[in-house]
Formats: sequence, C-alpha cells, structure tokens
Amino acid sequence: MPGPFRVALSGDLRNSDGSPTYEHFDLSPLEAAPDLEFAFIEPESPISGAQLEDFDALILLGNRFTEESVPKSGRLAVVARFGVGYDTVDVAACTRADIALVITPDGVRRPVAVSIMTLMLALTGKLMVKDRLTRQAHAGFARRSDHMGVGLVGRTLGSLGIGNIGAEFYRLAAPFDMEFIAHDPYADPAQAAELGIELVGMEELFRRSDILSVSCPLTPATRHIVNAERLALMKPTAYLINTARGPIVDQKALTAALKANRIAGAGLDVLEEEPPAPDDPILTLDNVILTPHALCWTDQCFAGIGAADVRAVIDVQHGHVPRGVVNREVLERAGWKERLEGFGRRFGN
Repeated sequence: MPGPFRVALSGDLRNSDGSPTYEHFDLSPLEAAPDLEFAFIEPESPISGAQLEDFDALILLGNRFTEESVPKSGRLAVVARFGVGYDTVDVAACTRADIALVITPDGVRRPVAVSIMTLMLALTGKLMVKDRLTRQAHAGFARRSDHMGVGLVGRTLGSLGIGNIGAEFYRLAAPFDMEFIAHDPYADPAQAAELGIELVGMEELFRRSDILSVSCPLTPATRHIVNAERLALMKPTAYLINTARGPIVDQKALTAALKANRIAGAGLDVLEEEPPAPDDPILTLDNVILTPHALCWTDQCFAGIGAADVRAVIDVQHGHVPRGVVNREVLERAGWKERLEGFGRRFGN
C-alpha cells in the first residue's frame, strides 16, 4: 500500500543543534495530521532534487529552489514558500514539473503593512535624529527646533502597487486623513475606489507623492523600476519607503539622491545586496532608516506564515487546491490534476 503523505522542511528552518530557527512556527498540526510525516532536509542552496525524491511537499524558507531541485521521481506536488517573496524559486521549472508554488499572503499582510507604517511615522516624525538629540542631553535639547517633523493630514500617500500588502497599508492609513494615489497596472478599480485611492500613471505617482511606498513584487519588469529618472521627479520634501525587495530600487541612484538631498529621506527594510558590504555608502547616510529585511518579523507574523504553509500542504494532502498559488497555470495541467485527485482518493476530504 502507498505510504503516508511526506512533507520536507528546508534545512534552514532549524539550527545546527537541531532547535527550530523560528520557535513561533508551530509544527504541531503536521505532527497531529493523520497519514502525514515530515522531515528536515540538509540545508543546501540550491536544494538538490535528490533530497526530495521521496517527498510530496516542501516547506521552503530561504534556500533556493531551481531546475536542479526538481526530483526525478515526479512525486513532489507543492512548494510552500515561507513568506510572499518567491524570487529564490524557479517558477517556470515548478510549472513544467507540475509543482504548485504557494506563498502566504494572509500571514504577512498586516505585519508588512505595519512595517511600512512604522517607517512612515519614523521618517516624518524625525524619530532617529530626535533619539540622537536626546542622548546628547542639554546640547541636543537645544537643537530640537532644527528638526521639525512633517504632519500627515492632507499629504499625498503613494504606493507602487496595491496588492495584498499595499491595500492593507491604505486601510491602516485611513485615519490620517491623507490623499491616496497609486500606480498598479493590475489594480482592481473597484477595490481602489473602495479604499479611496486615485489610480495614476507612473510619473504622476513620483511627482505627487509626499510619502511613496514600494509594494510590488520583484520581477524582470520591476527590477530598478525606481531609478534615477523617477527619483528626480520626486519632491525634495518626499520620502521613499521600500519593504518589498531591494533590487526594485536602483540603490546607487537612491544613494546619490539622498546624498544630494534631492529627496528628504528613505526608509528601507530591503537592500540590493543583503547583507550589504561594510563600505556600502548608504550605511553612512543619516537621512535613511535601515532595517535588515526583518522589520515585520514578530511572533505573530511568523506564526501566521507557518500556519499558512502548514494549511497549504495539508490541503494538498486532502486533494484540495491550496490558497496562494503563484503559478496558477499549473492548476490546469493534467499532471497536477492527477496528483491532486490521487491525494484526495488516498487521504480523503
């Protein structure tokens, strides 16, 4: 008789001593699921296909998944990415092999939106410089008036992208009485109208925004979409925020704009190179707030991401299409349908 449904967890989900990398990723639902077993694989990047020959599903953290990661057995049915970014996964290779790539939008929607809000308030409130002033005691207090913050009422909040996270950020920002604009060629006009967002062209977005957030995925089309020419359109009083992926922004161009005070500042949770080189000039600037691609990392965020991944693989085990499938075309492929139907027959609904 066929064995249990087998789930692989990428090796970077546990430390060298065997302890979990993230204690808030609750594996107990996998432990309790009938006819399911899971195991950690070695922390290779990219993952080798040989490690996945006997698995039906993979929960993937940071290790890369490439063409070479596809097992020859044809057994692997789903790769569940721990998060929403999937630039480390060869999506086309997954589709060709009838493997569904799943991300976890529900797990990161609120945490990342809160991160954008955190950077917006820190930048406009001059939080970092005021912290430094306070530590200088009397001398710092004497210079408080030199660092006036920026009020938000009536200011223009722009977003490059209004998908899952971008839309949630606008919901959080509603009480601030700002003007909302966005550019997103895939936007749902009805949703934009419901959120009070005016859809505008790319150049208008950069020209009008007082705070501009990058909330789009990294693709060949969006790499360096925020470049020197578009930064030059921004107001000298404007702030740029990026919590998406570093290469969406031309970091050399942004560094030059910040050095020349062509924009007021930036808040970056992501960089083109992570971690950055010690001599990266952006590290020396005092008009940028930098966090290590971890601003949204909270107990609730990681618990939510983990729960979404666990739910996805258990859905597949029971023959159901999981939420958050990236390569939707795989759902119409005969190989994928056959696997899913087979799981449904074996493990029930």
